[in-house]
Amino acid sequence: MKYVKKLPLHLQQIILDAVEDILTDTEIGELKKGDLNGFRVHKFKMGNQLILMAYKVESDSLILYQAGPHENFYKNLKRYLKEIGG
Repeated sequence: MKYVKKLPLHLQQIILDAVEDILTDTEIGELKKGDLNGFRVHKFKMGNQLILMAYKVESDSLILYQAGPHENFYKNLKRYLKEIGG
């Protein structure tokens, strides 16, 4: 995720910690239904802001699709998936 590299180091660490949480327990995120069937969304705090991270686990790989605040999160995720044909 390109935008992570642009964040201050302490915020990058919060995101890396969230990824570690997912790697420790791949079912930590809420399993989605409907258009996002098969995706999981992990929620965590970055300061006072609630951040959502969409991911899938396929074979032995963790695939991160998007992370960001709740506002327009699902709409943007669906748009991205449509663009990549996913």
